[in-house]
Formats: sequence, structure tokens, C-alpha cells
Amino acid sequence: MTTTEAAGPPATDTIPVTDHDRGVHGYHKQKDEHLKRLRRIEGQVRGLQRMVDEDVYCIDILTQVSASTKALQSFALQLLEEHLRHCVADAAVKGGSEVDAKVEEATKAIARLLRS
Repeated sequence: MTTTEAAGPPATDTIPVTDHDRGVHGYHKQKDEHLKRLRRIEGQVRGLQRMVDEDVYCIDILTQVSASTKALQSFALQLLEEHLRHCVADAAVKGGSEVDAKVEEATKAIARLLRS
């Protein structure tokens, strides 16, 4: 057992273990909801495959593509918000170069979302 995992109050010379260190991310509390949402999106995409297989009219397929795309974009925005509230905020509390790294990381993720 490491000093950060020891029972009792932490020693003054140890670094506290954060949720991020344990692999707990901003979306952790809503994980089940996110998985449910992604399964629903997966169902939409499978529906697109069926539509093509069944020779559905092009515009109807495009309408469904648009709905699937919007669902993924909405999911991405929710995940980004949770990242900002949890990971970036945690880095801001810690200060130093970590906050700069997290802000840069989030900025690049936003840029990727805007390009899509």
C-alpha cells in the first residue's frame, strides 16, 4: 500500500490522490446515462444501415444521418462540459503548468468539434 492509499489522515509530505489520479473522469457520475445514450445513437446508425439495405429514399436517409450527427454532437458537448467542470477545474485548483496543459487540451478538443 502506498502512502496515498494508507488508512487514516494523510501525512503532511504526501500528495493527495484526486479522482483524476484514480482514473475517475468528469463523466463518471453519469456513466450509465452516457452508455444508454450511446446505445441509442448506435441504434440510429444501425437504422441507417437498414434503410440503405431496404433502398429507402435518399432524402429520408439523409434526414436520419442528420439526426444521428446531432445526437453525437450533443453527446460530445455534454462530455466536454463535464471535462471542463471536473478535469480542468481540478487542474485550476492545483495550479502550475497542469492548468495550462488542460486548457490547451480542451481548446484542441473544441477545435476538433468545430471542424466536424
